[in-house]
Amino acid sequence: MKRLVLLGGGHSHIEVLRRFGAAPAADAELVLVDPSREFAYSGMLPGWIAGHYTRDECHLDLESLARVARCRFIQSACRTLDLDRRVVSCEDGTTLRFDIVSVDTGAGSPAQHTPGAALHALPVRPVDAFVARWGEMGQRTASGQGPRTIAMVGAGAAGVEVVLAMQHRLRTLAPASDIAFHLLGDADTILAEHNPRVRAIFTRVLEERGVTVHPGSAVERVESGRLHLAGGGSLDADAIIWATGASAPSWPKLSGLAVDERGFIRVDERLQSISHPCVFAAGDIASIDGHRPPKNGVYAVRAGPPLAANLRRALTGQSLAPWTPQKRALALISTGDRYAVASRGGLALEGAWVWRWKNRIDRRFIRRYRIPLA
Repeated sequence: MKRLVLLGGGHSHIEVLRRFGAAPAADAELVLVDPSREFAYSGMLPGWIAGHYTRDECHLDLESLARVARCRFIQSACRTLDLDRRVVSCEDGTTLRFDIVSVDTGAGSPAQHTPGAALHALPVRPVDAFVARWGEMGQRTASGQGPRTIAMVGAGAAGVEVVLAMQHRLRTLAPASDIAFHLLGDADTILAEHNPRVRAIFTRVLEERGVTVHPGSAVERVESGRLHLAGGGSLDADAIIWATGASAPSWPKLSGLAVDERGFIRVDERLQSISHPCVFAAGDIASIDGHRPPKNGVYAVRAGPPLAANLRRALTGQSLAPWTPQKRALALISTGDRYAVASRGGLALEGAWVWRWKNRIDRRFIRRYRIPLA
């Protein structure tokens, strides 16, 4: 019997679990390794931060989903990957021999690369740690003990969406509070990856909400309560949130896997490692040769079906099929309240109806993975 080890319960792997649960693979054992028993759906995270969803509405029970897929669940994380012996060593001491291993652990926060940020800032990634500390911040704010100034480092879609969601929730919890919000980005504009019409909409929204924007403000180091900027400036803040993108863990490179210049696992269009055919990867941890899709949940979700199909083929010795990620994807970015902006190419649409559209899409996604558990 062959063993397929799934490292990480990310957006691609939950689709693998769903498909193997619906049609189990003969003569194959599945093992899922993840440090959390829950999957947090990134599409609904800003809505949960803003108070529009309960925690249960945007989380899935990974252990139960694995059970339906006849997959053993181990609550731990990968420490090392021995590709010669084909053994995964986990942080809890568990060792797993594998025939095929698939990686969908997501990515970490680049905060670790800025002096002081890992100690004094709260990264949005990994989501589990952020969820726990955000709940604490909300409780302190409701009791009058919350921060007076909040700085968001990262002016891309994640930073803009999360800072507006935080502002909405904290003002709901403590209407009389007068919390100052700041948004800092390296680029000369916010949302540099989106079209000018989308940037104009969010520039207007941020101004209306009183969020102070600091474009072209790279953070060089962080102290407790203070950001030191390139060029000599500084900004004081009681709470510092970090949303500047994604970084790779060290173990893929240390294991001998081919990685790109940032340390992400290089795979071909079959989502198979270019250096080790027994390894597959998808989602934020993967770097697809010839393609550079953004590292967000949309592309990780889209990679789920082709990954599941190729893992099944690999288990049975069949030829693998290529998958080409789309060049552009629709982004639905919320503004804190029940209002959102649609962005795709040169398209920009806004309104409460866009938020309702996004809400339907997100809830349908969650229902897809709860059906087998009913």
